[in-house]
Amino acid sequence: MSTPGSDSYSAWFLQYASVQKENGVFMNQDDFLAAVAPGEDFRKIKREQFGLLFEVCDRAHRGLVSYDDFVIFQNLLAKPDAEYEVAFRLFDVHNAGKVSFDQFKQVLSANLPKDAVPFDFDCDWLKLYIGSKGGHSELTYEEFAQLLKGLQGERLRQEFKHYDKEHTGYISPEQFKRIILDIAQHKLSDSVIDSLPTLCNLYATGGTKISFSNMVAFHNVIRNIDMVEQIIRRAIDAQPDKTITKQDFLNEATRASRYSLFTPMEADIIFHFAGVGNASSGRLSLDDFAKIIDPRWRPNTAAPVATTAATKTAAHDQKEHGVWWSVVENAYSFALGSIAGAVGATAVYPIDLVKTRMQNQRSQVVGELMYKNSLDCFRKVIKNEGVLGLYRGLGPQLVGVAPEKAIKLTVNDYVRAKFTGDKGTILPWQEMVAGGAAGASQVVFTNPLEIVKIRLQVQGEYLKAHPDMPRRSAIWIVKNLGVVGLYKGVSACLLRDVPFSAIYFPAYAHLKKDFFKEGPDHKLTISELLMAGAIAGMPAAYFTTPADVIKTRLQVEARKGQSSYTGIMDAGRKIMAEEGFKAFFKGGPARIFRSSPQFGVTLTVYEMLHQSFPLPGHGPAAAAATTTTSATPAAVQSFPARNALKMLLDLDYRFGVYTPKST
Repeated sequence: MSTPGSDSYSAWFLQYASVQKENGVFMNQDDFLAAVAPGEDFRKIKREQFGLLFEVCDRAHRGLVSYDDFVIFQNLLAKPDAEYEVAFRLFDVHNAGKVSFDQFKQVLSANLPKDAVPFDFDCDWLKLYIGSKGGHSELTYEEFAQLLKGLQGERLRQEFKHYDKEHTGYISPEQFKRIILDIAQHKLSDSVIDSLPTLCNLYATGGTKISFSNMVAFHNVIRNIDMVEQIIRRAIDAQPDKTITKQDFLNEATRASRYSLFTPMEADIIFHFAGVGNASSGRLSLDDFAKIIDPRWRPNTAAPVATTAATKTAAHDQKEHGVWWSVVENAYSFALGSIAGAVGATAVYPIDLVKTRMQNQRSQVVGELMYKNSLDCFRKVIKNEGVLGLYRGLGPQLVGVAPEKAIKLTVNDYVRAKFTGDKGTILPWQEMVAGGAAGASQVVFTNPLEIVKIRLQVQGEYLKAHPDMPRRSAIWIVKNLGVVGLYKGVSACLLRDVPFSAIYFPAYAHLKKDFFKEGPDHKLTISELLMAGAIAGMPAAYFTTPADVIKTRLQVEARKGQSSYTGIMDAGRKIMAEEGFKAFFKGGPARIFRSSPQFGVTLTVYEMLHQSFPLPGHGPAAAAATTTTSATPAAVQSFPARNALKMLLDLDYRFGVYTPKST
């Protein structure tokens, strides 16, 4: 996290400093608290507890903080180990760079509440750190930090022992709640706090007691809650319905580390408290887990703060820019989609030409079999028509690919958004309907360009057989067909494009999410995007080949001796009768090698263009600029100040409560 510069520190300090002295302006304790604790709701951490930081900031112990003190303190908060160093400076009363046993005992005792369970300073655990013979040793910063890390666990053990007077290994639910609140109340939501006694119902203890193992397991969960959240989010992202079981959680935890991170008991505890009030069958969503992840969680406010803020920002931007900005955004997406579509179409166009000629080859016409297979067709086109022959009809394809891809992607996204639930879930049949709708919408553009492109692609064959035949241009073909003729075979085009998109778009989405693990923490690489697009296109292309064969036959102008077709059913019957079932899959391999990489290239280029040429106000730089300009220095520093108290509050949630003096 970046920190404000010296100018910002000066303005920040002067905003709150109220004590005028001959040698300058200073902050008293109340000034300091107002400066470092802005925007807090103080429900979990009381405002007065930030007074501990004042003691650290006041280096001269005079009850006042100078500007230099303030800058030094802010620099301290910027360190990655700030929470340990703040605690060390608080215990290092004499600023000697070491903490003695007496100092440790004095500071800890003074800051624990009077009704807290007394800490046994003569315990064996503490002696391992400071020794017991020949006087106590003094701890350096590094040694003290290690002691502090284990101190909460020792206090947990001592408190359990204090309540377990009969040495049974069990305490009551009320005693368990008291212990946990002492050391972790600031980390727990109200829902979890209210449900703490219910831990006794998790195992067969008669509902009256909680074991030491239960308590340690609960403490480990809370202590590692950040890792718990990461594993939960990854596990949920991998599930189609965005819910997980305990086994899903443990499996993801195993994948996240070479060693086991959480025990079965700890997983039981996580799911127990997340599932309180949920009558589900053991599957929980991210909303359910929010009550244990976020200590500020309240009923009906489980939506993540970041999501809410993002929504508000988007709404504000839309209101600020108005309808014209929406037009600009759509034009931007249209332009990038056009470029990406053109690149994808050009990259695979030779394969498309081979596919078309193979599909138009009629085995019942004497002397008609010009090509043995797709590779033979490729070689003969280059031999007879040159390399440029592989690109016959590319012009109409490039003209039509822009609106085709734009409307296809737009309709798919729109219908998916309508079907998507509040939790971001969408059923497989809904994904297929969205894809099918996208395929149907594109036909208004694809059919005219397809019929022109196909006639240009097969024209080379006719010219080879009839050298005197004039070469027709795309404009001539359009004029000759007319508006009605351009939509010849539209039913077959629908029969191909609707199922193709119904298969392709869901497959692409699930490959990115489930196979390549796309998510907030994992942005797909170019190769992963390319592979996802290419793999999704394979089944979509092959299974729709029969419809593509029928469409090609309907749109190609039949020559003398060739069968003519009146419609889809007529074409299907005649092809089956004259050429057999295999004829429906002519050009199938070429279609796979064309459609699969084409969509992979198109979507990859589209993603790259978005990243390389972000719309002004939508890129990472803009987001960073917005954050920098909208946040005040105090707001930027609020989180580090709160985080600096973490180690101290882990000792007791009431540690060092400060009561301001009345004025």
